[in-house]
Amino acid sequence: MHKRPNPRMASKIMMIVFGLAGALAALWWAVFALQPYEVSPGQLTALYAHAKADTPVPQVQLGPVEPTTVGGTAAWARSLRYASFDGAWVIGRIVHPSDPSRPDALPSARPVLLALHAMGRTHWRWWLGEFKGRPTIENTHLLAERALQAGHVVVALDARGHGDRKDPQRPLIARELLRDLHLWGEREPYERLIVDTVKDYRVLLDWIEAQPHLDAGQVRAAGYSMGAQMALLLAGTDPRVRSVAAMVPPHLDCKVAAVAPISVAAWLADTEVWLLTADDDEYASRSDNAALFAALQGPANRHLNFPGGHVLPPGYVEQLQPWLGPQARASDATAGAQLGRALPPRDALPLTGACNALPTLFALPARTGRGRSL
Repeated sequence: MHKRPNPRMASKIMMIVFGLAGALAALWWAVFALQPYEVSPGQLTALYAHAKADTPVPQVQLGPVEPTTVGGTAAWARSLRYASFDGAWVIGRIVHPSDPSRPDALPSARPVLLALHAMGRTHWRWWLGEFKGRPTIENTHLLAERALQAGHVVVALDARGHGDRKDPQRPLIARELLRDLHLWGEREPYERLIVDTVKDYRVLLDWIEAQPHLDAGQVRAAGYSMGAQMALLLAGTDPRVRSVAAMVPPHLDCKVAAVAPISVAAWLADTEVWLLTADDDEYASRSDNAALFAALQGPANRHLNFPGGHVLPPGYVEQLQPWLGPQARASDATAGAQLGRALPPRDALPLTGACNALPTLFALPARTGRGRSL
């Protein structure tokens, strides 16, 4: 015969098991879990600073002009390479709607679209409907085509650790980077990727200002997913970008305040922002997206919401067509571009986002172990 279990003993065992589980959860929370932090205007300005007042305009190496096709539209492309603020080489492509080797056929200056790709992707997703046998499900190549048809010069770079900028010894694997961020509290690699890529684009803007055939007063930025996050951060920290199309940016809170778009929302008050979101996005809820749009507060902003998940339906490109028209505040943009690096420092402007500390009383986390920040 089997003995019936002692109810009191079973209860004790259960209490011990639950106690151990609770202790392990508390230990994990204390050691690994990301804790929210605040970031001040001055800290954000310093973090995204890419040059000093006397820093020379970067020397950009351009490849030969090559005829190409983006979508179904003929264009002319050149490879692009330059040393960024820290000496790292940036690799990308600049595509023109007319042949740049024929100055007589060029207008005085064309507007510019900066194109920022998603995590795990590459700048080629802005030019090709298929890359290495895999379709460009974001349809960003169709948006680049529309921009070229509207007369824009389109520039796309590989983000740090992506595409031709991968380190063969330590390749960036998106799922591992995000796993370490959320499971082990390793926010520094993720934050560094975002911040340094935004600064790469700021260095590029210095070069764009010096090009007579590019209109530095009409610079837009479009980004998908991680690229949308970076486009908002770029426009928030660099007023030379006056218009943004942000497609399904992931929701980020104060656990990664340095790279959360909500941290620079107040700095986007004079920037035209079109926010494109999805009803069932696995990386941002409807309430998250509504809160971000409410924080932006720009007079020319629009919020377009689509059914489905993180991959938007192809029709979103058609709905962005008006965004590629004349900028609402083009005269202000031109005035700002003429000031160049003499624009008022961002830390002189107040920030009232959820992750901002006013006055500056809180320093960015500087622990040397897990969960450290920049």
